[in-house]
Amino acid sequence: MTSTKFKCERDAEEEETVMMESDSSCINHEKTSQVSVQKKLHHHHHHHLHHHLTICVGGASELAFLLEPSDVIAARDRPLLLDCQVEGEGPISITWRRNGVPVPTGTMATVLANGTLLIRNFSKRRDSNETDAGEYDCAAQNRYGRLVSRKARIQIASLPKFLSHPESVTVDEGGVARLTCQVNGIPEANITWQRDRLPLSTEDPRYTLLPNGVLQITAVRKTDSGLFRCVASNIANTRYSREATLSVTVAGSRTYREPVILSGPQNLTINVHQTAILECIATGNPRPIVSWSRLDGRSIGVEGIAVLGTGNLMISDATLKHSGVYVCSANRPGSRSRRTALGRLVVQAPPGFVQWPQSVSRPAGGSAVFSCTASGAPEPHLIWLKNGKLLTPSGNVKLTNGNTTLAITRITPEDEAIYQCIAENSAGTNQASARLAISQGGPELPEAPAGLQAAPLSATSLQLTWDQPTDSASQQIIGYVLHVRRLGEPDSAELQEAVSKSTFTHEFNNLEAATTYSIYLKAYSALGGSQQSTTITATTQGGVPSPPSFFTKVLNQTAMQVYWELPSKPGKMEGFRLEYHGVSNPDLQGQETFPAHINTHTISHLEPAAVYEIRLLAFNGNGDGPSNRRLVSLSEGGNIPTVGPSCNCDQSRGSVSTLLVGVHSGLACILCCLLFILLGYRRSLFCRKSASWETPPTLNDVTVAKGRTPESIELSQRCDSAPPPVMVMVEPSLPVQPGTGSG
Repeated sequence: MTSTKFKCERDAEEEETVMMESDSSCINHEKTSQVSVQKKLHHHHHHHLHHHLTICVGGASELAFLLEPSDVIAARDRPLLLDCQVEGEGPISITWRRNGVPVPTGTMATVLANGTLLIRNFSKRRDSNETDAGEYDCAAQNRYGRLVSRKARIQIASLPKFLSHPESVTVDEGGVARLTCQVNGIPEANITWQRDRLPLSTEDPRYTLLPNGVLQITAVRKTDSGLFRCVASNIANTRYSREATLSVTVAGSRTYREPVILSGPQNLTINVHQTAILECIATGNPRPIVSWSRLDGRSIGVEGIAVLGTGNLMISDATLKHSGVYVCSANRPGSRSRRTALGRLVVQAPPGFVQWPQSVSRPAGGSAVFSCTASGAPEPHLIWLKNGKLLTPSGNVKLTNGNTTLAITRITPEDEAIYQCIAENSAGTNQASARLAISQGGPELPEAPAGLQAAPLSATSLQLTWDQPTDSASQQIIGYVLHVRRLGEPDSAELQEAVSKSTFTHEFNNLEAATTYSIYLKAYSALGGSQQSTTITATTQGGVPSPPSFFTKVLNQTAMQVYWELPSKPGKMEGFRLEYHGVSNPDLQGQETFPAHINTHTISHLEPAAVYEIRLLAFNGNGDGPSNRRLVSLSEGGNIPTVGPSCNCDQSRGSVSTLLVGVHSGLACILCCLLFILLGYRRSLFCRKSASWETPPTLNDVTVAKGRTPESIELSQRCDSAPPPVMVMVEPSLPVQPGTGSG
């Protein structure tokens, strides 16, 4: 037995020593997901870590990947290195496979001492149609088991011939021209354009070059005429497309033309953090106004959103919430004449583990349960490996709950192995591993800590406490690890701090103000970590959430759907509270509470044709935030905004009926007018429509109904019969004056 000493600093003043005994030496390693090796736990996001504790568990017997092979695009006839670095008790053997077949080593390929695979001349042999490209994985094995890495996709760089070439086009002067070419390169080719064999200047704002090979020219001039061609290049090659002629005709007085969308958004699938460009170019006389909205009525937002050229929508650093159907609209200024085109954007996310299996030591005849949960888009598929081979359920080995739970009963020596959970979807793969060891009647892993509580100390700190274990249980504990992350944040962003075994209260500092955190605790012994404690939430001081913006969609006379925007950063709220009650009958009321990741709810079984007040607020541990309110008429299917900044209403004498007309301005400035009748008074209200940032007139206009007096006003259509779209405007239009209609 070897005795190992570790030093623990506390606020750079207090020092303590943690002594432990282990059957093997510890290896420096900062991958906290592996229980088999030394854990030097640290605070991922802050430099001010006041408590350090080094915990060694189980020696270095288990295998763990330090570096796995990555996806690579390789150049032809060049050397290629694929990483595979492993730690654990030696001796360790490393083998490689391509498409499931062992890679022969010799003159063509060699495994280096650190496990890296060297392919001396990565190539595609044309004579035999063989290639070195494919899916590679490495496997590591020692006396405790076998571990298989993720599959790395290795492609050979190429630039084949153009799939399509630009075509000649004739355009009227002042019109719009669109030229396109298509080529599938690996990696994706950079496409530029030439006119008359000279590089096309990108400084002219009339020229818009999209990365998918589209050239848009607006306000075409006679000088734009010429021969155009694409130039595609990547690390493999450079290719030139065929030339196409752009001819410009000089038109006299341009006649009126309805809006026409020359090219609308195409269906697109990307991974998170990539950039999506949705094309929309329109022509007409007068030049149409291009706007964007989502078909589901949710806000497009402004962060990471930009407009390229005269109407192309660019979404940078895409997230899962950007998935949806996008609608491009081309409107003739001053009228309701419009054309629309739709395209679906699908944002995928590779698998990430929400819960991963933990190594355990169990006596022969006992039972062990491994849990593995992964998130991603699309939903990941889980499979299990035992010592690198596909696990086959048997009499004492069961997979349940969609393969998220592996249960092994009546443990025998044949069950002692390394078990891997593999999560796969179309965006990528991920793996987590744990070892099942048969104990020889020695001490078990410590029990999960109990009584974890948290209280806010300030805007940047929380006080955490937990129960002291019994004397017999505390003897095997060598330390604790606190796991803290903002509510709703992935596990990769987790903050961790280690504390000594004699500590049962801890101050967690350097947090964000008015932010809710999810917290759990684990105890560690020389054999490994305990199961996690009960997860709790706590909010730092600093205020309550701001009021969430929301909108509604009337489904029928007894049901409506409410949508609201989620916070831009995780942890900014614990949840939402939705309240509703009838205006004329307050007994018709209800209340629902939702977690912070839910953003829609359908309210049904309402009183037919009634008017309801909808109230939505966000809350955190500091209390309820201010609410936003909206009146909704089920008979008209419209919203009746409360009097506020968006509607300045003046009362004057009028007819026997009372009309309340409101205006609701959203992020992209939606104007909505509606009517509410109160019996017993003789007055009418005139509301000024408030103009916002580049907001065009909408279709929700107040008009005088045929055959009725001017005092008797009706809505020309249902207000908010569908969720109002949030628009990214390309051109502003003049606001409609009060009392007038559009078009």
